[in-house]
Amino acid sequence: MEDDFEYGPAEDPKFSVARYEEMIRNKDQYFFDTQAFEGIIDYYMDKNDPIKALQVVDYAVSQHPFAAIFYLKQAQLFAVTNQFSRALESLDKAETLEPSEGDIYLIKGGILGNLERYDEAFQSFKKALDFAENPDEIYLQIALLYQNKGDYEKAAQYLKRSLELNMENQDALYELAFCYDVLDKQEESITFYKQYIDNDPYSYAGWYNLGNAYHKLGRYEEAIDAYDYAILIKDNFASAYFNKGNALVNLEKYSDAIEVYKQTFEYEPPGAETYCAIGECYEKLEQMDEARSYYKKAVKIDANLADAWFGIGVTLDYEERYFESLHFYKKALDIESDNPDYWFAIADARYKLKQWDEAEAAYEKVVELNPIDQEAWLDYSSILYERNKLDRAIETIAEAIKNNPDGAELYYRMVAYLIAAGKYSEALNYLELGLATDPIKHTVLFEYLPQLRNNTAIAEVIKRYMP
Repeated sequence: MEDDFEYGPAEDPKFSVARYEEMIRNKDQYFFDTQAFEGIIDYYMDKNDPIKALQVVDYAVSQHPFAAIFYLKQAQLFAVTNQFSRALESLDKAETLEPSEGDIYLIKGGILGNLERYDEAFQSFKKALDFAENPDEIYLQIALLYQNKGDYEKAAQYLKRSLELNMENQDALYELAFCYDVLDKQEESITFYKQYIDNDPYSYAGWYNLGNAYHKLGRYEEAIDAYDYAILIKDNFASAYFNKGNALVNLEKYSDAIEVYKQTFEYEPPGAETYCAIGECYEKLEQMDEARSYYKKAVKIDANLADAWFGIGVTLDYEERYFESLHFYKKALDIESDNPDYWFAIADARYKLKQWDEAEAAYEKVVELNPIDQEAWLDYSSILYERNKLDRAIETIAEAIKNNPDGAELYYRMVAYLIAAGKYSEALNYLELGLATDPIKHTVLFEYLPQLRNNTAIAEVIKRYMP
């Protein structure tokens, strides 16, 4: 057995780790002081190897049975490996040895929260506050506990307390934005982040969260200004570039958005979502080869990114390669089977391929998943009308109106079908309903049945409603 002293500089953790691993290889027992053991444990924790770290803890406890720090480390490691009961036992031992150590109660609160023992968790966090050097972190943990309980109002209150004590607590700053988002209080979010920036104008996170709040309210120009400030302060802030790109897309500035998305590649490896976003921009610009190229790059990185597979299908559809587009729509649907947009695209492709029964079935799925999609109802009824299934077309539009009572175009389409069925009186009733909903849109009736322009009865009804 080696002598009971350290070799080499005690402050060098690599030296301690080397000695520890030598001890394991030799199946011997070396002595390490508490500082050396802490360094070895942290080394394995940093390497994400909790099993080896726990083995070191066992040695540390055997050599230093009255050092609370090792029971604390043990508890953290048990928690990481989901051994919560053992973690709480270790914390009880640490508390017996050093009851004034605030980290004990902080860690215990987190574990109890994971076990949904919320009352005990709150008590533990409050006890941690009694000994805390940095109470802002504890307020953050209390806020997260309220989030787990679904009480976002309370969570926001504690996050504000955390930020009052430490304006640079980035986690609290982002969590507060999340709470405002869940509570749908974007105006309040804007007010808060403006005040925050007044106190700390160089906070890139403050500007970024302000930009996100503007973005969610559809105030895209203001969002872009906020993202630009965030980028000015932190020029490698990839998320700010990406969200700025999204805002530009919403303003239909697709070429500008592409350039901004591509700037993210200077600061982080290209990601599937960014490639997909660029693909969508090229698609909007009707540059389908470029769009397809970026969609393919996206699925190469992430084969489960349904939107990218769908995008490939859209580019092929644009080129009237319907059979090929259907293949890629199906790949998207395999990933997100309940996405109504994918079903709609499949229905349209089936229709163009004259696969009538399959098209009907797909439209049926679209309106089942998204009954407020008026365009889907209109297309679905249209295919029924074209196939001389007039009664079913009328039933379908009736169901559409039930789900979309403000859909003027649905009323006008019903007029066309009822006239085709010889039900003129009923058709005129629906015409009045459509005109009462939106008289300007009555022209769609003539687009569908141009011969109705010469119908005197219909012209008279329309005349009464037009300004």
